[in-house]
Amino acid sequence: MVDHDPELLRSQVSLADYTTWRVGGPAEWLAEPTHKDQLIELISWAHQHQLSWRVIGAGSNLLISDAGLAGLTICLRKLQGMNLNGETGVVEALAGEPIPTLARRAARAGLHGLEWAVGIPGTVGGAAVMNAGAQGGCTAERLLSVEVIDALPNGSENAAIRILNNAELDFSYRHSRLQDCDLMVISARFQLEPGHDPKALSRATSSNLNHRTTTQPYQWPSCGSVFRNPEPLKAGQLIEALGLKGHRIGGAEVSPVHANFIVNNGSASANDILSLIALVQKEVENNHGITLHPEVKRLGFSQTITH
Repeated sequence: MVDHDPELLRSQVSLADYTTWRVGGPAEWLAEPTHKDQLIELISWAHQHQLSWRVIGAGSNLLISDAGLAGLTICLRKLQGMNLNGETGVVEALAGEPIPTLARRAARAGLHGLEWAVGIPGTVGGAAVMNAGAQGGCTAERLLSVEVIDALPNGSENAAIRILNNAELDFSYRHSRLQDCDLMVISARFQLEPGHDPKALSRATSSNLNHRTTTQPYQWPSCGSVFRNPEPLKAGQLIEALGLKGHRIGGAEVSPVHANFIVNNGSASANDILSLIALVQKEVENNHGITLHPEVKRLGFSQTITH
């Protein structure tokens, strides 16, 4: 059982090691399941103890309060595994599988469609929830379905597993229905194009990664792009036009390399980052008349920023 498994369930664990920004206070309880059957047990345990719960993946696109998180935090980064069918192009992957690993494996198998994903610092589950995208591609274009845990089906105390297809996920730019409900993604199925040259796909994948690493500040902790692009405009260009590159609050800095990145220069707190996000929003609103909407998800804060 969950209570008697110290390797699965731990208390007062710093969450700074679980986010790409390297900030965040302790989790009251933290679990890192390695099998799908542990997930329902964990949710049931949280309900029995009247604890709130939430799910995190690789911790990219995530800002956790310096005060930490009450209740149960379930980290899925150890829930990994994939199956690629080279003939049909159907790919299945567990939620904690890193999306760059899946992209490389698909390329080596001659499956076209995920080359854009090699530089996304997240997991398969996170990509489905956020409709992650880059280089002109996005998750919604290739996703067939997701397997989810419905924590409270019809008001019941027992969780249930469901399958949702692409049309049921209401995908839009960097958004899906999964952001607005208590459904935990545990796996996803993708339809890729089989029969392509693995060497050519691998070259394209490497080229995409090289472009990202040379134009974005990968040497510093960040969450990737902070703001959604207000299409057809680019958030980074709007911020850069205001001379905000290099602007700092505490240890948080608008990257001199790419203005839509806020980096932790080694001493940032979560509050530093939150304050800098709010400042950038205010400056862009005042000078351009445009509200920038953050891609980043915030957990544990009472202070608000515009969504």
